[in-house]
Amino acid sequence: MTTRKNSGTATTPAKRQRTTSSGSASERRDHLVKLAAELFARKGFQATTVREIADEAGILSGSLYHHFDSKETIVDEVLSTFLDDLIARYRAALESGGDARTVLSEMVRIGFGTLEPHRAAITVMQNDWNYLRQFPRFNYLVKAEDEVEQMWVAQIKAGQAAGLFRPDVDPKLTYRMIRDTIWVAVRWFRPGGRLNTSGLAEHYITVLFDGLATGERTTHRK
Repeated sequence: MTTRKNSGTATTPAKRQRTTSSGSASERRDHLVKLAAELFARKGFQATTVREIADEAGILSGSLYHHFDSKETIVDEVLSTFLDDLIARYRAALESGGDARTVLSEMVRIGFGTLEPHRAAITVMQNDWNYLRQFPRFNYLVKAEDEVEQMWVAQIKAGQAAGLFRPDVDPKLTYRMIRDTIWVAVRWFRPGGRLNTSGLAEHYITVLFDGLATGERTTHRK
């Protein structure tokens, strides 16, 4: 599955030339996307108006429409950029040829590694997922979620089959617990703190694979 960018038509060479002729139009557009993403993350997509995005950028509302036809187009770009990056990195990890533990460790690092560059997008996904997924243009959100889940579950099952992971844990439930741990961290993780995202990932990998308790295993699936 390939996530799509905003739902406009493909950009032709002539259009690209006009867009970049000033040397700053594309940079301005990227800047507007980042400003809007921060507003969406802070206020919620539904509560954020086009006027507020324009005010944040110091332009008139009408000027914003020179770059985007709606705020849906903006959030579309925010989310699809994040998902395209995430899935491409996950696919690369799967294609690396390592065993299941090695691959899952790398996927954990990838997930935590998105907390800074894609902080706003992850926050929007958490806050506005149920609202956005009801619209056809955002069908790719569900498809992306399904593809990511299949990647993780397949690796967990492969690890169980190879004797690397406990056979008595549910792969899908395990994935969802890992997923929620990573994405919820965006709410409390602050750059510049005691741990950066790399340190956070390594700590989580240790707990995930080595556990918290010492001695013999004390839990058994009933």
